[in-house]
Amino acid sequence: MRSHYFFTSVTRCSDLWLHPFKTVKLDRGEWATGDFVVGRATGKRNRLWECETKSGRMADMVRGDLLVGALGKRAATLEGVGDWKEIGPDRELEALTSAGLLGKATSISPMLPDLMRFEYLGHATRDGKKLGMMDFVQPVVRRELDIPVILIIGTSMSAGKTSSGQVIIRALNYLGLNVVAAKLTGAARYRDILTFRDAGATSVFDFVDAGLPSTVCPEAQFREAVELILSKIAACNADVLVAESGASPLEPYNGGTVIEYLRRLTRFTVLCASDPYAVLGVQTAFGKRLKADLVTGPAANTTAAIALVKQLSGHKALNLLDRNSYPELVALLTQALPSQLRREPGL
Repeated sequence: MRSHYFFTSVTRCSDLWLHPFKTVKLDRGEWATGDFVVGRATGKRNRLWECETKSGRMADMVRGDLLVGALGKRAATLEGVGDWKEIGPDRELEALTSAGLLGKATSISPMLPDLMRFEYLGHATRDGKKLGMMDFVQPVVRRELDIPVILIIGTSMSAGKTSSGQVIIRALNYLGLNVVAAKLTGAARYRDILTFRDAGATSVFDFVDAGLPSTVCPEAQFREAVELILSKIAACNADVLVAESGASPLEPYNGGTVIEYLRRLTRFTVLCASDPYAVLGVQTAFGKRLKADLVTGPAANTTAAIALVKQLSGHKALNLLDRNSYPELVALLTQALPSQLRREPGL
């Protein structure tokens, strides 16, 4: 009988669905971050029983389905923490994200049901060699990125970064600019950068393109990945980069390294905050090293919140989901961009 696999979005840069592979059980000492593994869904179904496929589409799963994902780590403040290295002798896997980030949860929010669980069937292999995300990363000619950057950071996950990026990309398109977008840190989720593409970015990238299932990894490894991504972005010859740093720069996703890499090119920094007090927290933690030009997200949902942001931090805040804020956003972006990129709206 032919096996039917759900290829999650962490596999999207591979060719696993195009060319045959074998599933082979390996000793734990041979496992590593980014390895492609096959699991069979087990346990009781709940609302988390779905996967983000290689196309970015969400697909429902049932017990017995086969899923191909990658071993990795997650450290989400609002949802869960997990690591493939915590997998026990039973070799039970858990979906740390719907995108196929597989490991074992060590801390889960009580707001979530049980994670989807899998029986480990083995590693994807060819010619006796295990396959991983890094095996499919294409080398690139190193290029120096030299375009202005709109940097989007947050106080936590679910702070409105992707929604804000979508609005900002539309605004830059309105100004007639060729926009490239990237999500440089976080845990794999294809939907975020597809949202950027739908908003009008001509090219989109994330850390999966550099072989990482998440950016919870050693800084040296992340630096190699981000330099590859920035080289790919530089080859696009776009006018401006909208760069999202997932989660918070204070979390173990290497967000602070992104800020360092892009500091020279950053012309406008958007801080997406869960509430006004979180704005003050990030400002206190980073001091003069990080200056937000605009605060948005839930911290700017109402006029009372906007006033409190101003009172606590001195920062300007806008509700970017309110269309009445759009002209002011366009004006702020226009002012921030180099003069040679300033164009008449709509042209």
